[in-house]
Amino acid sequence: MKTFVAKEHEIEKKWHLIDANDKVLGRLATEIANLLRGKNKPIFTPHMDSGDYVVVVNADKVVLTGGKLEKKMYYRHSGYVGGLKKATAKEILQKRPENLIRFAVKGMLPKTSLGRRQLTKLKIFAGPDHPHQAQKPENLEI
Repeated sequence: MKTFVAKEHEIEKKWHLIDANDKVLGRLATEIANLLRGKNKPIFTPHMDSGDYVVVVNADKVVLTGGKLEKKMYYRHSGYVGGLKKATAKEILQKRPENLIRFAVKGMLPKTSLGRRQLTKLKIFAGPDHPHQAQKPENLEI
């Protein structure tokens, strides 16, 4: 018996719409990462991009449990000496709430060119409106 390997033309990519209103960030990010990778499909192949497109709305209403809103820190570095920048989850949620979900999902995807390509299929919007009506995304309840 031979091992099944999905071909690029065999993979059907769907569009999913997820409402992040009152959803816990980590649990939401796990579901999104599984959809982007295609792990929910029976034709999942680890080295292929077999995942779907995901549109997330109401990213500004996502919830962090415990004291993570004030205590969780996000770091970045400019590359210069003393160039370490840091921000709390609360600051990111106020300025760019899309990035909070994007950072959580990015950490759950492979750290390769495949993971970067899968992350481009994630569309996040702070409010309830999105420009992807033409793709007819189907609502996904998490």
